[in-house]
Amino acid sequence: MSVTVDFIFDFASPNAYLVHRVLPGIVERTGATFRYIPCLLGGIFKATGNQAPMIAYAPIPNKLAYEQLEFRRFIESHALSDFNFNPHFPVNTVLLQRGALAAEREGRLMDYVEAGLHHMWEAPKKMDDAEVYADAMRESGFDGAALVEAAQDPAIKQALIDNSSAAVERGAFGIPTFFVGDEMFFGKERLGQVEDAAAAG
Repeated sequence: MSVTVDFIFDFASPNAYLVHRVLPGIVERTGATFRYIPCLLGGIFKATGNQAPMIAYAPIPNKLAYEQLEFRRFIESHALSDFNFNPHFPVNTVLLQRGALAAEREGRLMDYVEAGLHHMWEAPKKMDDAEVYADAMRESGFDGAALVEAAQDPAIKQALIDNSSAAVERGAFGIPTFFVGDEMFFGKERLGQVEDAAAAG
């Protein structure tokens, strides 16, 4: 019986993009299923008192430099040459995340994830601009205007709040976070541990 791994996910995180590109290999080796759970990273940070590494490590230049070195090493070791850092970073991803929940409601979450990550981290755009967002998603085969409208649906708004709160209650403080059963793993550096846990069932 295959294991389901919960992936606490937000387009805001460049590490979420890197992880997404590496997961197919883990799926192939373990047979695990990764369930993407759209959450709001900003909300998780606020609830836990956490900060993005570029802010948290800013007073520690050596640590920030090492974080950037490890980031480049990961890209190189997995040949993720399509990655382009978004010049508009940090991007407010409320619209993107609500759109993900709207797409999930229509059974198209993974198509949406591919599209959103492409427009955030491969052909980067200012995806917190509703017009830019709608055009980008239309380019990727979605009804961009309908997604913008769905983002105002109270049920979608509440679902994003609920997902984020539930992730914090489980122990999450950042993204990418994974849960294999009750076991939590944080960061792309823990993917080997995630794979071991998924393989063990």
